[in-house]
This record gives sequence, structure tokens and C-alpha cells, in this order.
Amino acid sequence: MTRKAARGLWAVLLTTAVMSTAGACSDGGGASTKASEAASAAASAASRGSDVVASATAAAGEKLRGFKNGVNAKHDVKLGAVSTDHDGRATSKITVTNGTDSPKSYAVQVSFRDANGNLLDMVVVTIDDVGPKSSKDAIARSNRKLSGEVKVDVGAALRH
Repeated sequence: MTRKAARGLWAVLLTTAVMSTAGACSDGGGASTKASEAASAAASAASRGSDVVASATAAAGEKLRGFKNGVNAKHDVKLGAVSTDHDGRATSKITVTNGTDSPKSYAVQVSFRDANGNLLDMVVVTIDDVGPKSSKDAIARSNRKLSGEVKVDVGAALRH
């Protein structure tokens, strides 16, 4: 990733955090097209008045900001099907594949969305010490019970 692209990714993530503190939300993506998606997600959450979603988004943004010197690794991440655990929370298996020649750690932002694409919840999962040329699994678990059809997507993924 070029320095310019990395700065762009961090600028989008910072914008996500600022919008979160204003009571909105964002999917925190790393490309210029993600900015309009973030604005749409923010408007959607604000129109629903969802303090829970805004809180989850703020927490996710804070966790990503704490992941220093990360590079975009969205292409290293695969999400599994959504299921529900014993508490009624949505879960999805995350698999990260480290294609480099040294151990890496990952921070993966997972967005839980309804059938219409509206943001329901957001979490950041860290996956530490993924060996060179290997994969490691983790579970993304929503912060609260979610009902109806729930889909997941990777909002951002950083590797260091």
C-alpha cells in the first residue's frame, strides 16, 4: 500500500470516529467510495436515532485507531455465514490469511447489517500472531441481540 493510500485509509477512519461522536455511524472503509457509503450509513443510523449503533461504531473506531502502523488487509479476510449464539447475538467466523513471510496481527471491523443494508451493529476483532503463509480463525459476535435476516461485511481490515 502506498503512503498516500495509507493516509487516505486513516483519514476515512478518523472521519468515521468524528461522525460517531456526533451520534452517527459509518462502515469505516478504506477507499474513496467508502466515504459516500459512510455518509449513507450515518444518515441511516441518525434517522433511526440509534444510540446503541452509534456507541458500537465509536468503540470500533477507537479500537482501530489503537492498531498502530496497519496496512489495508481487507483482501486477507473472509467472513463465514451468520448464525445466532445461545444469547441471541449474531456471530460470524472470520478467517485471515497471512501471505507474508513473517507473523502478523490483524484488526478486522465487521459490520452487521439487515436485509436492506442498514447498519445494526459493528465490532472490531483482533487476531494476533498469524504465522507466515498461514491462516487463523476468530469469531465476530454482535454486541447485542439482533433479529431478522442479518448479513455481515468487512468494513476495514488492518495488518501489522
